[in-house]
Amino acid sequence: MNKILFGAISAMALGLAAPASAADLAARPYTKAPAPMVAAIYDWSGFYIGINGGGGTSHKCWDFVTPATGVLVGEGCHNATGGTVGGQVGYRWQSTNWVFGFEGQGNWADFTGDNISAVSGLRNQSKIDSFGLITGQVGYAWNNVLLYVKGGAAVVGDRYRTYDLATGLEFDRASETRWGGTVGAGVEFGFAPNWSVGFEYDHIFLGHRTVDFTGSGNFAAAPLGAFTASDRISQDVDIGLIRVNYRWGGPLIARY
Repeated sequence: MNKILFGAISAMALGLAAPASAADLAARPYTKAPAPMVAAIYDWSGFYIGINGGGGTSHKCWDFVTPATGVLVGEGCHNATGGTVGGQVGYRWQSTNWVFGFEGQGNWADFTGDNISAVSGLRNQSKIDSFGLITGQVGYAWNNVLLYVKGGAAVVGDRYRTYDLATGLEFDRASETRWGGTVGAGVEFGFAPNWSVGFEYDHIFLGHRTVDFTGSGNFAAAPLGAFTASDRISQDVDIGLIRVNYRWGGPLIARY
């Protein structure tokens, strides 16, 4: 009987102690679920302004126009090469990954070259001292990387002169502003929310044009008097540029 009574009392004691022990346990802490990852998407939309610099070359061929018959006589070709610096301003808007835009660009240039004329023996020299581009753009963006093509109108400021190689005396000169077309392609990298740097290639088509030269006549020891002569000059231009742009608008877009 004593053993039975002792077992019953022990069981009751354990039953009363269990709830108390459970009550003494610390409550489970509440942990908030982690927020989903957020990916920042670079937006190319907005107005931008920038600077550019690089180099270029213009291939020019001269043909003398005979005064009486208008027959063309080839004088030769040369490449006018040199550096350029300028600026651009434009606007872009982005739809999904596609980017569209338009841009105006103006540059000072110093593309110079010459060759000896097969007709006169004088040195034919040409120089591009400025050019401008008015273009539309279509591009495709991978976040902060934009690949684009462009096309539109181009204008170039040309200067020409011929001079005697031995004495350096000028024979005649001319200048013109020539319009043509342009196509190009580039890649641009956004390295900050509003800054980007890019590399661009442009080709300018300028075709053929007859240019009238005027001379002072004070050539060497045999003055000729004032005169005019004409050359048909063909040219196209290839340009490589590094560009840096600052853009207004188009903040980063959060994507979950």
